Amino acid sequence: MVSPTRYRAALAAGIALLSSAASAQTWTHCDPTKTSCEPNTALGMTIDVDFSQGEVNSFVASGGTPSYGSDGVSFTVAGSGQAPQLTSVFYIMFGRVEVTMKAAPGAGIVSSLVLQSDCLDEIDMEWIGPDSNQVQTNYFGKGQTGSYNRGQFNPAPNNQAEWVKYTIDWTPERIIWSVGETVVRTTTTSEAGSQYPQTPMQVKFGAWAGGDPSMNAPGTVEWAGGPTDFSKGPFSMHVKSAVVSDYSTGKQYVYGDMSGTWQSIKSEGGEINGNKGNVNTLTLTATAPAPTSNSPTIPAGGIGPGGTRTQTGYPWVPTGTDAPPQSTIPDGWVMTPSGKIVPAGSSSINLPIPTSSSGSSQQSPGGGVSNNGDGFTTITSAAGSPTAVPQAPASDNVAGSALRAPSMLLAFTSLLLGYVLL
Repeated sequence: MVSPTRYRAALAAGIALLSSAASAQTWTHCDPTKTSCEPNTALGMTIDVDFSQGEVNSFVASGGTPSYGSDGVSFTVAGSGQAPQLTSVFYIMFGRVEVTMKAAPGAGIVSSLVLQSDCLDEIDMEWIGPDSNQVQTNYFGKGQTGSYNRGQFNPAPNNQAEWVKYTIDWTPERIIWSVGETVVRTTTTSEAGSQYPQTPMQVKFGAWAGGDPSMNAPGTVEWAGGPTDFSKGPFSMHVKSAVVSDYSTGKQYVYGDMSGTWQSIKSEGGEINGNKGNVNTLTLTATAPAPTSNSPTIPAGGIGPGGTRTQTGYPWVPTGTDAPPQSTIPDGWVMTPSGKIVPAGSSSINLPIPTSSSGSSQQSPGGGVSNNGDGFTTITSAAGSPTAVPQAPASDNVAGSALRAPSMLLAFTSLLLGYVLL
């Protein structure tokens, strides 16, 4: 086992190699501080997702295939290049994210919770496999790592064996990181200056092998707790639930200019900080002691290959790799409090339904499932009532395979219900 002291020492040694600011080249499909981009889909509400009840279509899989069971959603790394994660189809403009989870064990295995914007503002919590008693907290503004002076190691006891709720609470004035009901870190805008994250964020979480020498630079391998021995796996991160609150309201968030300031962000159909009544409602009973240590070279970019980036330099200069899947909430559809996207006015719970590679439809007497060819699949009940459901992203065949079984079960359940109602 690689001790926390050993890899913290390696991190400290890396500081001496930095002589100038560096850019964390994390992946973004369009940087609104450099060009005109599409608006961000707003959450505009609070959702409480119980992953032990299965997948929800407000989070999209990439980098591997998350699995679902009584423990919620599991992100398993069993071999080189695997980095399963979920990414929200929505953005929050200030807000709170609470994730109840168990971190993955294993040398080189990293469990990550990341809030990230299109212009690479970022807020992180990361758990390193060899260290079951700490969490690493970090933030970045516009992808700039600067002097690498924003990372900390904070206490998170027994984080691999016990279910623990981790919270990131983010407002225009401060960021609070909490473990259970204990505040472990607070950062204010005055402390962060121009590096303070302040643009609409997606929510991402998953696991990856930072200790895979075939995929990462030596600096990353050491940061992640040493080389990963896949023969000792598989290694799994488990997430039981996620509560996401958007402190703003509306349908979309639009960058009013290229400044990247929160004051430039406009809400279509709502108001920035329109849900500010939900701010400061955290239930916190204690404040943790000072951080175990500062760790200035915790890398930006969140989750590893297949999601946001691989590491290619020392210390930790990342470059972009596979783009995470992009999705939106279709017109005429709404988010439910349980995190499912359904047709407006519908009480149905509909998951994305992948179609076969040939695009052929599957039929049942009196009803069926058909591919519309426009990104939607129509479920028609025996009573003849059609319901269009978003298809799973075609760019993620692996995730699509995972969606197929439960989604088709849902389709047949809908058909049976139609017969009952006849």
